[in-house]
Amino acid sequence: MYILAQSEHSVDPILRFVFTTTARRVALIGLFLIGSAANAAAQPVRQILMLQSVDRGNRVIDEFTGDFRVELDQRAEKPVNVVQVVVGPTGFVRASEQAVVDYIRSTFIDRPTPDLIMTVGGPAAVFARKYRQQLFPDTPLLLAAIDRQYLGDAPLGDKEIAVGVDNQFSRTIDTILQLLPQTKQVFMVMGSGQLGQFWHRELENQFSRFNDRVKFVWFDDLSLAEILRICAKLPADSAIFYVTFGTDAAGAAYADDRVLTKIHDAATAPLFAAHNVYLGTGVVGGSLMDINDLSLRTADVAVRLLQGAAPKSITVPSQLPGPPKFDWRELDKWGIPESRLPPASVVLYRKGLWNEHKSTVLGAAGALLIQSLLIVGLLYQRRARQRAEVDSRKNLALAADANRRQTMSALTSAIAHELGQPLSSMISNAQALEMMVTAERATPETMTEILADIRTQGVQATQIIHRHRTMLRNHQLEKKPIDLHDVIAESLALVAHDIRTREIETTVDLPSNPCAIDGDQVLLQQVLVNLVVNAMDAMDATPPPRRRLAIGTDVRTADVTVSVRDSGTGLPAKINGSLFTPFVTTKAHGLGIGLTIARTIVEAHAGKLDAHNNPEGGATFTVTLPRSETTESMSGPPAAVSPNAIVGVQL
Repeated sequence: MYILAQSEHSVDPILRFVFTTTARRVALIGLFLIGSAANAAAQPVRQILMLQSVDRGNRVIDEFTGDFRVELDQRAEKPVNVVQVVVGPTGFVRASEQAVVDYIRSTFIDRPTPDLIMTVGGPAAVFARKYRQQLFPDTPLLLAAIDRQYLGDAPLGDKEIAVGVDNQFSRTIDTILQLLPQTKQVFMVMGSGQLGQFWHRELENQFSRFNDRVKFVWFDDLSLAEILRICAKLPADSAIFYVTFGTDAAGAAYADDRVLTKIHDAATAPLFAAHNVYLGTGVVGGSLMDINDLSLRTADVAVRLLQGAAPKSITVPSQLPGPPKFDWRELDKWGIPESRLPPASVVLYRKGLWNEHKSTVLGAAGALLIQSLLIVGLLYQRRARQRAEVDSRKNLALAADANRRQTMSALTSAIAHELGQPLSSMISNAQALEMMVTAERATPETMTEILADIRTQGVQATQIIHRHRTMLRNHQLEKKPIDLHDVIAESLALVAHDIRTREIETTVDLPSNPCAIDGDQVLLQQVLVNLVVNAMDAMDATPPPRRRLAIGTDVRTADVTVSVRDSGTGLPAKINGSLFTPFVTTKAHGLGIGLTIARTIVEAHAGKLDAHNNPEGGATFTVTLPRSETTESMSGPPAAVSPNAIVGVQL
């Protein structure tokens, strides 16, 4: 009808007129047939009538029922509907049992007969068997979570099956006496309801074998407030056994969790129980009945019954308590050593490092985290510094190469002049030899002498080319033992022609012994050439007779100082303190990077470069470098500054 109503609201008024009553009837018949076909195709819903002994709050029954429902849904092949009815006094207050029976029968007037009747707990099992003929006698009856004491001696009917338990509560008393041998009295907490009264009667008989060792005090006739007052003043030789509760003597109903918490907080004696669902709520432990396993076994039987299996064909032995399990926290609280535990005991809830020292663990974790972050930061900085050092070396090499090429470009005329001398001499010697051979006046001695001169001048030309090519080649910093005096001699040879051209009087003062340092010969040579060229440029405005350049070394134990002294105009006061800053220069056409590169090269050799004005005029640049401990291959006098390299220089 809903679909038709929706269709009418969306149809045009003219079409609505055409939609006659007959059409409506045809549509309704179609919908009825479709619904019938869908219902026939759908799987039938199986019905279970679950009769519970107590309402919610009993921890054992609540845990059992919850696990059973979950397991049933997972195992059943067809949909299952569970109708739960509490048949105990907490379900129907002041109602007669017959009234409860009538209510259950009325519940199924409009629905199919149950496919299975299931009881949970002893009182519900007694009720179901008592009214079996009124409650669907042909339906299988599954008595679940029932102690064999509740079944009594009456045999099960053909359509009845029990998934029972043998609680063996006396084993809990054995555990108490094993763990606490000094125990003289056990206080029994069981509530005042039907379950409590039943277990009071049953356990008095079961515990008779302990009467000569232990006195049992029953709390089934007290209110909860009275029980708590007594538990707060128990003597040291006492123990508490929690069986169940439900209602107290005052008629008030309480959930197990609340009662256990109150007793545990108030008690001056350890608390014990017989079911695993209480472990972790304040009980010490023992050989406990596994309620979770019981619910799985019950679900398996229920599924088989729903599938058509006959109750008599299913054999289910009573479930026994499981292996002993204990709460480490309670053992520790009451000073019970683990050596007293039964063999193969399982100890749970041990306090780990986190539980005992949470603040210390957090502090240590925080310290480790901060330390880790610092280490990561330092590693990152180290890597960045290494990368910066590599980049710095690359930049140093590039800048030094550019500066070196600029310097060599400025010395182009000197290169041509240096090569011109040996080449001209070689040509002259070759022409003279040719003339002597033509005139047949060449003797073997003369020919040998001329050829020796040609070879000497060829070697000189080769050295000049090698020297300049080395200076022009791209170069990375490479330290090795070298003689600083050789570096000075090679550097002066590169600028010798310019010195002569500018008419500069040069004085070179070098000790006779080698001076070994760890360095890069090409880069240090570049520094010295740069300083000498700067000195020569500084004397451009100085009259030729007063142009003087002095180069010398002061060799000490730990280091050596090379000084380049000129008689030029000196360092301007305006660049005092910024002489080695990039792009600061005193030259009209200078870039201002020569001294910056020179200082960087010196500092890369762990040295320093300084400059100051001379009192009599001019300036002195000083390079200080650490000496090397390696003197091998440094024996012999330093390389002499060739007289042919600096013509007219006074030494």
